[in-house]
Amino acid sequence: MPSDVEYSPVGEGLGMRDFWLYVWLRRAAVIAAHITGLGLTIIISLLSRPGTSLFSWHPMCMSFAYCLCMTEGILLFSAEGSPFCFKSRKGKVRLHWFCQALVLIASATGLSFMVASKNVSERAHLTTWHSLLGICTMATTVLQAVCGICMIFPKLLCLSSSLPKLKLYHATCGLVVYLLATVTVVLAMFSDWFQATVRGVTWWVFLLLPFFPALVVMNQITNAYLPRKKLTS
Repeated sequence: MPSDVEYSPVGEGLGMRDFWLYVWLRRAAVIAAHITGLGLTIIISLLSRPGTSLFSWHPMCMSFAYCLCMTEGILLFSAEGSPFCFKSRKGKVRLHWFCQALVLIASATGLSFMVASKNVSERAHLTTWHSLLGICTMATTVLQAVCGICMIFPKLLCLSSSLPKLKLYHATCGLVVYLLATVTVVLAMFSDWFQATVRGVTWWVFLLLPFFPALVVMNQITNAYLPRKKLTS
């Protein structure tokens, strides 16, 4: 039965010159998102000086998990500016699994160091918005991983008939998880540790940087899965 919606290609209705300009701008944005995610991970890791304390491992592990691995795990499906554009869809899916597995491992490690640091210093847990939202982010990350496992074994779990809807839900929930992670990273920049380390204009630059990859990821997912009305002549 015909559907009243379709997943329209991006840039439909543009002139040829405007279309190519749009494509190059998207490509530049994706490349910049890769650089931003990697740059944030490296700089936060250097600022935390891993090994100087139990806490020092927490920012490094979490930035590696969410700023780098989760960002790359999503952007590798982008047709513009992805270093894995030559890979087949199946190859990209396997790389996606690998990146998301690293997210779970690194975030669990970072959480363990944070808990150990709090216990040693005898400080209360979950007393800031950063910590509360961080726990929510990790919980939704685990749920999203469970959804991903269901997509790997649809026949085994008798989900073959609902696989297209499951893919849509997985992509939509993945965007929610990524936005939660972005807000958690931004809230971390209001912590005593970060404000004592980074000050002035540099602090404002760091505050804004995580939003750029989030916008690119949001654009990628919505353009791929957002249904649009069919045009009738």
